[in-house]
Amino acid sequence: MEPETLRVAAVQLQSQDDVAQNLAECGRQVACAGRDRAKLVVLPENFAFFGAEETKRAVAEPLGDPAGEIQGALAEMARSAEVFLVAGGFPEASADPARPYNTALVYGPDGQLVHSYRKIHLFDVHLQDGTSLAESAGTTGGDSIVTFDIGSFRVGLSICYDLRFPELYRALVARGANVLLVPAAFTSHTGKDHWRPLLQARAIESQAYVIAAAQWGKHPRGRTTYGHSLVVDPWGTVVAEASDQVGFVSTTLDLGYLQRVRDAIPCLTNRRL
Repeated sequence: MEPETLRVAAVQLQSQDDVAQNLAECGRQVACAGRDRAKLVVLPENFAFFGAEETKRAVAEPLGDPAGEIQGALAEMARSAEVFLVAGGFPEASADPARPYNTALVYGPDGQLVHSYRKIHLFDVHLQDGTSLAESAGTTGGDSIVTFDIGSFRVGLSICYDLRFPELYRALVARGANVLLVPAAFTSHTGKDHWRPLLQARAIESQAYVIAAAQWGKHPRGRTTYGHSLVVDPWGTVVAEASDQVGFVSTTLDLGYLQRVRDAIPCLTNRRL
């Protein structure tokens, strides 16, 4: 019996503050990834909107609202391309109108919303280049970890700043995850030094595939993001990487290879703490 495989794609965007324009670009990229035989397509954080906080609040949608502009478009993308679509982070309306959740949505090939994950770790930092960001001022944090299955692949969800907290990924692996998703909008300042090594570290310590879909380039309000969407294999090897442009990278995940890595160095079964 042949080992199970899964064709995947990580989409790289340069989202702005125009929801309709952003969704149109998402639709083009998802359709192209589907034609490339991808069965799992990942969109980056802020795929639908990247702009001012007050506007973000205005475009927030209740979870599961089929009439919502963003969720309606995502359902159609997944259905048309016949893919599992993970939409990396959008403003989900919360009980606090000023602080929506930052939520990743999972749609099945039938266009139905099957799972959602609310970003747990919020980006409150003061960077050496003078950048000061306080995501928690305009975002409500989540508190639950989420996995879902595509055949024998169990997929664990995270968003951007979560990447710096290995305990989240250990918890996902403890639930059986062998594919980890990191949709992100990593800043250029941090990305140039930390993006690749953090993703490789999560793959190596988890002995899992890591799929990281990123924002790239210039955005409103002086924001710049690093890009370099990646797929990393369980050995820590980067097997696909985007250049500095909008598009997607794709590769095929191999469950047999993953199991060989875990059998060769059984650190997941050897761990003591």
